[in-house]
Amino acid sequence: MPTYEYKCKTCGYQFEEFQSIADSPLKKCPKCGGLVERLISGGGGLLFKGSGFYITDYRSDSYKKAERRDKETPSSPSSSSSSKSTSSGTGGGTKKSDAG
Repeated sequence: MPTYEYKCKTCGYQFEEFQSIADSPLKKCPKCGGLVERLISGGGGLLFKGSGFYITDYRSDSYKKAERRDKETPSSPSSSSSSKSTSSGTGGGTKKSDAG
């Protein structure tokens, strides 16, 4: 449900009201009882939260092209030699047999 902004024409009091889209606009000021008008506002920004939304999902095309170009260039040999890792824990190097 959206939040609407109102301003009293009599006393100038500004306030926000949490209303359904189907609700009719308010007409009476909660402070003085005068006539209020609904203001046009920019509204709140859209905010994505939670897993599955990443800041990189909405990058510009120029940024994405530069990122692809950086990935295509060969990396230095010292970084590739340190990429080997050993597994820890039980059963790290064993294969399951197909018979069974």
